[in-house]
Amino acid sequence: MRVLLPLAFLALTAAAEGPPLAPAQEAEARALMHELRCLVCQHQSIADSDADMAADMRAVVRDRIAAGENPAQVKAYLVSRYGDYVTFDPPKTGANLVLWAAPLLFLAIGGVAVWRLYRRKGA
Repeated sequence: MRVLLPLAFLALTAAAEGPPLAPAQEAEARALMHELRCLVCQHQSIADSDADMAADMRAVVRDRIAAGENPAQVKAYLVSRYGDYVTFDPPKTGANLVLWAAPLLFLAIGGVAVWRLYRRKGA
């Protein structure tokens, strides 16, 4: 009886995160889970997070992989549902491009300020 309770718990946990997958599909699903950000934890992948939302997202990944979708299709679905932020490597387009370019812009402004300061002292 004591053995059955932990086994039942493991079965419920596994069922909550999607259907069992073939080894190749499981490898694809796990690789994809490491590329997706937990929206609750924000600094962890859904593979590493203990949040309920991450468990739900893992179940979605497993369900869709089991249904025959490839990882790119699953990722596209999750991006359409949660936005680009769900990936650890969001595309560098549109509004995101400003965020990617801002450090270079500030570095250039700082360089011009230092150059003008030294030019003024030398004159």
